[in-house]
Amino acid sequence: MEFAEGAPCWADAALPDVESGKRFYGDLFGWTFDEGAGAEYGYYTQAYSDGRNVAALAPDHDGRTPTGWTVYFKARDAETVASAVRDCGGRLLVEPLSIGPFGTMALAADPEGTVFGLWQAGTHAGFETRGEPGTFCRTELHAHDRATVAPFYTSVLRQGAADLGICAAVGSAPARFLVHFAVTDCEATADAATRLGGRVEEEPFDTPCGRVAVLTDSQGAAFAVHQG
Repeated sequence: MEFAEGAPCWADAALPDVESGKRFYGDLFGWTFDEGAGAEYGYYTQAYSDGRNVAALAPDHDGRTPTGWTVYFKARDAETVASAVRDCGGRLLVEPLSIGPFGTMALAADPEGTVFGLWQAGTHAGFETRGEPGTFCRTELHAHDRATVAPFYTSVLRQGAADLGICAAVGSAPARFLVHFAVTDCEATADAATRLGGRVEEEPFDTPCGRVAVLTDSQGAAFAVHQG
């Protein structure tokens, strides 16, 4: 797939137990998985839908990485975008880092501390499909101070910021990116997530774009499902 500069191009979940994650998402979305990369790549495990690359699961061995999903935005030049993050009031958690032939990644935080990734593609371009059932369809930023973060993302993500939905984080809820996966039946998916050991954070509700439910997996990673 081709991605515009600043568009979401990849997502992965940091989990304490990748094998448990494979069972949960395999049953929920029908994903299959590779054997996982070696130690030099942190045993990163790719997920597939109908043989196409759609996400990854990464083990958190030492408990220092928060459990959850991270969305990555395309950067033609990760160093340049990383500089923009710093210049616009964000910070770099992981400086641009070459991941062998696959590409270059960085982890950043916006002025509210919300974490996101940058991805400069090498042999791994990102999602091989999206918008189909069981695959990524959009991401949504829940922010407390829209007046601060909206200009930040406009400056950092450029044209990709036009497609970024920004919602108000409710009360004391943390600012975060919420990754949405497409499904054919929101209620059935929410029921399945509960049966698999997950939890319904927000019951299915209607939006102008379709029906949405916010869930957590069996290890507490939050995500949304979207029935268009």
